[in-house]
Amino acid sequence: MAADDAIVLDGFLDEESVPGDLHGSTTRFRLTVSPTDERADEMILPCTVADPALAHAVIHDLVPGDKLRVTGHLRLPRTPDEPMWLAVTTLAVLETAPELSDPVALATAVIERYGPYVCWFDADTTGVEVFTRSGTWVGTAPEPNVLGELLAAFEQRQAAGGE
Repeated sequence: MAADDAIVLDGFLDEESVPGDLHGSTTRFRLTVSPTDERADEMILPCTVADPALAHAVIHDLVPGDKLRVTGHLRLPRTPDEPMWLAVTTLAVLETAPELSDPVALATAVIERYGPYVCWFDADTTGVEVFTRSGTWVGTAPEPNVLGELLAAFEQRQAAGGE
């Protein structure tokens, strides 16, 4: 393929990358791509890396939640049983995922993205802590079913020029 056929996408590493072969000279990972802040526009794109040096870096240096810029060629399926994927040729880390210091908390908590918001769900409590992608504190929803109200109130404050 020609170099001008390459596409560039920004997204978040969805989960741990996995070696594509026994020697770790290739790797596979999933990238969450969201061109807008609408959840309906979000997609998870399978990616592969065939360059051994880049594959090693992906396997050993990246963690879920890292924001990446990938360049590569989109491989569309030719038959119904073939997957679609991006053959990655270059990769850059735009932002690293925040480090969580308590390993026990990792087993009982989940970070979810909702458009421009990041929500921390802890299995030990009903409260949901919410931040913007840039790290601005939004607030704590007492339980997940009132999360929409918290986000709506925050957006109203922002639109009114408040906090």
